[in-house]
Amino acid sequence: MPQSLAHVAIVVRDYDEAIGFYVGTLGFELVEDSDQPEQDKRWVVVRPKGAGSTSLLLARASTPHQEQYIGDQAGGRVFLFLATDDFDRDHAAYLAAGITFVREPKQADYGKVAVFRDLYGNLWDLVQFA
Repeated sequence: MPQSLAHVAIVVRDYDEAIGFYVGTLGFELVEDSDQPEQDKRWVVVRPKGAGSTSLLLARASTPHQEQYIGDQAGGRVFLFLATDDFDRDHAAYLAAGITFVREPKQADYGKVAVFRDLYGNLWDLVQFA
């Protein structure tokens, strides 16, 4: 039976703030933004533009316990991997948009990669696979 990863939930502080970053700064597309009034939540889904099908569910923290993990969902490790077909184009665009890179670009056996922080501090690889 074929399977695929549909959504990855990322805990955020505020829906609109997160949409502003992922859509406005990273250039993702807003797939859905629907109110869930019975849960006092919104169903907010974004994804990188392109052929991939995996998307991010922007999940607003709703308890103090969840708030602790905003920006630290992977304990300080790289959490998400954003594949690109043109590393230099996207790296330059992200620098121009004010994205903070914590590891400069390097060429590895698997491709070209650099690590950046999202607005909450989660670490991402920007990678063009070889």
